[in-house]
Amino acid sequence: MNWYNLFLTVAFIFFLFCYIPITIKKTSNSHGDFNRFLERYNKTYDDDKQYQEHYAAFKNSTDSIAKLNNNRKSKLSALYGLTKFSDMTESEFKDRYLQSDLPTRITNRKLRRSRDGGRHKHHHRNKRATTTTIPLKFDWRERGIVTKVNNQKKCGACWAFSTVQNMESMYALKYKNLTSLSVQQAIDCARYDNDGCNGGDDCTFLQWLKDYSVKVYSDSTYPLHLKNEVCKLNNDSFFVQVDKYACDSFVDDEAYIVQAIATIGPVAVAVNAISWQHYVGGIIQFHCGGDFDLLNHSVQLVGYDLTADIPYYIARNSWGEDFGDKGYLYLAIGDNLCGLANEVSALTVL
Repeated sequence: MNWYNLFLTVAFIFFLFCYIPITIKKTSNSHGDFNRFLERYNKTYDDDKQYQEHYAAFKNSTDSIAKLNNNRKSKLSALYGLTKFSDMTESEFKDRYLQSDLPTRITNRKLRRSRDGGRHKHHHRNKRATTTTIPLKFDWRERGIVTKVNNQKKCGACWAFSTVQNMESMYALKYKNLTSLSVQQAIDCARYDNDGCNGGDDCTFLQWLKDYSVKVYSDSTYPLHLKNEVCKLNNDSFFVQVDKYACDSFVDDEAYIVQAIATIGPVAVAVNAISWQHYVGGIIQFHCGGDFDLLNHSVQLVGYDLTADIPYYIARNSWGEDFGDKGYLYLAIGDNLCGLANEVSALTVL
């Protein structure tokens, strides 16, 4: 072997043992945050293609988080960071956890109601609400009428969770008996344009419950499976029925929402939750459009605080206790944040 060939051989061996490990090390470092994220949330992917796709989404999420945090003007303001949803694109998050057709469902319900001549009667406000006679701070969780936070996962039945949760709270308020009711029954059985995990609407669901005097059974007798199944007969002796309900818009009149929470009980609201993908805590004031056409989710409001520097609602979500503040988030009062005043529903039980 001449000196030239020997030099090439040594150079190639040096490349294998020195250059390649350095390249891998640099790649590993650039993916370090992502790998720690995967470990924290116990996530895995089927192949390297999926890994790279979710890594790209993760990098976009970190950019979005920085932009969302730019408007923080107070330590009370919403804080955005990495969440269990941060390896998804915005469109993927919307497809999996939100329902883009909610405005259409609400509009169709209103059209049906106008065609039937207002046959479905609801109780409505008869005067502008005032907050002068209600507590400045109220939280129904402290009164023992709010069940644990649920996790709908990939089942788009937020409408069922928020309404059934209201039934639980109102039954507990009336009878001093807090019981988890069956969301799965709503998923399987509710009609009037409600379609289980494929989406629905709180007010359409309430209309069906009232029209047919539906008996909603306990979660223990009709357990949650988070998928559309055949509606099952149930003859259990324990059930809850809706007595009266109200559905209305209170855009520019949020004082009524606050008053309803204090004097009636928790309420359900349709919201635009697209920016919640990266929410980790604090009071949402910005980055959450209130237009009707943006509605895509439903949550339960269980309280409020008018004494805070930024007055806020306490919203109970259905994305598990590892979302936000142990499953809850806080929405500023007065600006139709996230569209929460577009469709508000309250109920009472028999």
